[in-house]
Parts: sequence; structure tokens; C-alpha cells
Amino acid sequence: MFNRIFLFLIFGSIAVFASGTINGEIQKQPLNVPAIVMFVIFVGATLGITYWAAKRTKSAKDFYTAGGGITGLQNGMAIAGDYMSAASFLGISGLVYLKGYDGLIYSIGFLVGWPIILFIIAEPLRNLGKYTFADVASYRLRQKPIRILAAFGSVATVILYLIAQMVGSGKLIQLLFGLQYEVAVILVGVLMILYVTFGGMLATTWVQIIKAFLLLSGATFMAIAVMAHYDFSFGALFAHATELKGVEIMSPGGLVSDPVSAISLAIALMFGTAGLPHILMRFFTVSNAKEARKSVFYATGFIGYFYILTFIIGFGAIVMVYKNPQYLDLAKQAISGGFPILGGNNMAAIHLSHAVGGDFFLGFISAVAFATILAVVSGLTLAGASAISHDLYASVYKKGEVDGLKEMKVSKIATVVLGIVAIIMGIAFEKQNIAFVVGLAFAIAASANFPVLLLSMYWKKLTTRGAVIGGTLGLATAVILVILGPIVWVQIFGNAEAIFPYKYPALFSVTVAFIGIWFFSVTDKSEAAAQEMEAFEAQYIRSQTGIGAEGASEH
Repeated sequence: MFNRIFLFLIFGSIAVFASGTINGEIQKQPLNVPAIVMFVIFVGATLGITYWAAKRTKSAKDFYTAGGGITGLQNGMAIAGDYMSAASFLGISGLVYLKGYDGLIYSIGFLVGWPIILFIIAEPLRNLGKYTFADVASYRLRQKPIRILAAFGSVATVILYLIAQMVGSGKLIQLLFGLQYEVAVILVGVLMILYVTFGGMLATTWVQIIKAFLLLSGATFMAIAVMAHYDFSFGALFAHATELKGVEIMSPGGLVSDPVSAISLAIALMFGTAGLPHILMRFFTVSNAKEARKSVFYATGFIGYFYILTFIIGFGAIVMVYKNPQYLDLAKQAISGGFPILGGNNMAAIHLSHAVGGDFFLGFISAVAFATILAVVSGLTLAGASAISHDLYASVYKKGEVDGLKEMKVSKIATVVLGIVAIIMGIAFEKQNIAFVVGLAFAIAASANFPVLLLSMYWKKLTTRGAVIGGTLGLATAVILVILGPIVWVQIFGNAEAIFPYKYPALFSVTVAFIGIWFFSVTDKSEAAAQEMEAFEAQYIRSQTGIGAEGASEH
């Protein structure tokens, strides 16, 4: 039965793809046969991995954490695959193509959160947790309010991140393959649901590992091909780029012009990374804290290397794509002038792949970009489903009195629901500016998840009241300031001037969260608060030594 279902889904996916190509909107580029072939091969291979993983996923521990049997190197590659999203590959290289030097601020911002995870998060998280970071936050605090807050922050982050990925996938596939936007979004959503529902964390992990390997290989080839044109001289590359776009591309200030915005963006990217639920969840897939630490070490190396490549790719696009008639959007050029490229600046890396490797390499990078989206949305969906099934259903609603198979069933139902929500929201947000969605996802992770997680592990005086009120204040502040800021209030709502003048709220919302947690904790004189503080020492010993943390850290 299961074999028949998978054969149907494989050929069904191919049929949907083919029909979309034939009946879809007017193609933005000529039909790319290598891209379609590689796309079909990737879909078939990953569904095969899902089938293999499904036969090995028999318990909640298998479903959530791949049985805790992933090695540090494998998990490091999977984390890199989870983190190196289409926004990173296409977005950052597109920013470098557009603004030059200033695009590097995003590369650095996305990377600097990893030392925090390496030195202060990964090992205690693995020693204290089981399936989600809410296990850690509620270790010595009251389960119900903490898990509700953590689950809400996780699901909000996941849904916002999913919207951005789904819209990005629809636009990318629409441009590259000629699919209708709605068909593209539905296809991504269906495959995502299949990976997570049938294969759980094991399938998701291997999809992420394969995707990371392909992405790093493709980006490395592109960077080498660009540098080979300039005898591997960065000076020659930058000199040619400044000839084309002016010396201002080598100067800061193009993207972030004031210090408040720069600091706020850095805080969002740094602390937001350490609060992303789908990243934190990966540390429970390894056998112990030592492997968790290795995971971050490897992941940081892979991700750092990747962001160096995106910088080279961005400048490579300037010298090979900018002003190249082959990649120009002539219709837009006739209306507004300049040198707009097909698909917008986010397609700079895609066009560069054609410039350095022709149709075949364009097909490879196109398939890799699709794999990138599938891997990230699968990890996000699994994290969101885990928050619903493990934190809300099993721990809050059932008060821990539920068997693993029932919990896993609820998680699969949550996966389907999240997938449907992601498809609907992806279609609904097609014509909206989604930049604020990504910013809000990181701001919520930095403001609601990170402060509670960090202080629960390291601050003795943290109480349930402080964590809940402070975390809620941080979450509310982030949401309100984004709505009142220039992206939503002016660009989306159409008002003349923003009430809150900055695009990035993290400097203010994270500050509110920490102050709120501190104030409402130190003023909590209840008996329960005293007991929570007394329990800190035992928790701290376990978090640092791992004593008592066996398997998936049952407690």
C-alpha cells in the first residue's frame, strides 16, 4: 500500500509539474530541459529517502529527533542545510549585486549568532531538553504557562518564516520553470507535508544534508568560475565592479544608514538565530552534548564558508550579469530605464549560474534552489508541528500522560494543517512585500524565545511570572513596532509617514523583553518563585555536566 502511495505521489508530482509548464502563464525564460530533469530526479530521490526513513520511524523519539542517532558532522551539515535558505542564497547575493559592500552586513549578521549558540546554548540545551526548546525553558518553571508562551512564539516564528519561503518558492519556480504561481506553491507544500508526515526528522535531516552538499558545491563552482576570470585577484574583480556601478558600491551606508537601525538589525539576526525553533530542535537529534557542540562547530564552518561565497557571487553577478542584454528585463527597462534583470535582483545568482556554466549548470542551480526551499520548509514545519503536539497537546492538554504513538499522530495532523496554512498564506501573500515577514520572524525569535531560553538556563532568579510577562511583552513589542514601522505602516498600509521610524524593532523589543523578565521576576515574592529558584542549582549542574541526561534527556 505504502509503495503504491509513493509511486502515485512521485508520478503525480511529475504530472503536476508538466501540466503547469504546459498550461501555465507565459514563461519568463525559455524552457530549460536540464532544470526540469534535475528537478524530477531530486523529487524522486527525496521521496525515496522519505520512504526509507518512514520504515525506520516507529516512535515519537524517532519522529522528533531521528532516534538521537545523528552524528555531529551529519547534524552540522543538516543545520547548515536548514539555515542556508533561499533567502540566504538568492537574497544576500542579490543584495550584494544591488548594493555591493553593504550586502556583507547581512552575511555577517546571519553568522554572528552561531558563536552564541556554540558557547552558551548548544550543550545546556542538549543536556536539559527532550524534543523542543520549551522543555528547557519549563525545566524548573511551571509547565503550562511557559510551554504555551514558547509554543506560541515557535508557531508564530514558523508560520511567518514559512510564508516568506512559500512566496519565494512560488516566484522562483514560476520564473525558472514556467509554472503557474499557485501550482508552484501547492507543489512545494505537498512535498513538504510528505517529507515530514512520513519520514519525520530522519527524512528531513537527510534532505537537508543532500541540499547543503549540493548548494555548497554549486556555489563553490560559481565562485571559482568568477575568480578564474580575474586570475583569482579580488582587487581586479572589485575594480571591474566599480567601473560598472561606481565606487559607491564599495562604501557602507547603502542599506542601513543610521546606527540605531544597524544595531537593531544586528541584534535581530544575532539573537534571532539563537531563538529559531527549527534550529534549536536539531540539537536533540545527536546522542549527547559533545556531539551537539560538534554540530555547531561544523555548522558554523559550513555556513561561514557559504556566506563568503555569496559575497563573491554577488560581485560576480555585477561584472557578468549587470548590463548584459541576455539577462535584462526589456519591458521594465523601457518603462523605468536603468538595467533591471529578469526576475529582479534576487535572480542575480541564477543568471550568473547561466553566465558561467550555460543551460546545464543553470538547471543544476535551479534544482538546488528548489531543494533549498524544500529543506528549509520541511525543518520549519517539523518544528511547528512539534510545538503543537509535544508542548501544547502532550504537555499542557494531556499533562504528560500520553503515549508516544498518540503524540506522533497529533504531530502528523499538525504537519498537514501547517502545510495547508502555508499554502494558503503563500498564495494570499503573492503580491505583498514579504521583507517585513522575515524581519518579524527573526524579531519574534529574538524577543520572545531567546531571552526566556537564555535566562532559564543561566539566571537563578528567573520565575514563571517574569518569563511569561517579559516574554509576552517582547513578543507584543516586536509585532506592534513592525506594524507601526515604515515597511508596514507606509509601504503596505499606504500612510504618509511611519509612527515608528525604524524598520527593525529588535533593539527595542529585546530590551523590553529582558527588562520585563528581570522586573517581574525580582518582584515575585511568591512561594512558587522561591521553589523555582531553589531548583536552579540542580538544573545548572545537569546543564553543565550532563549528569542525568540520558538518551533524549528524559525528565
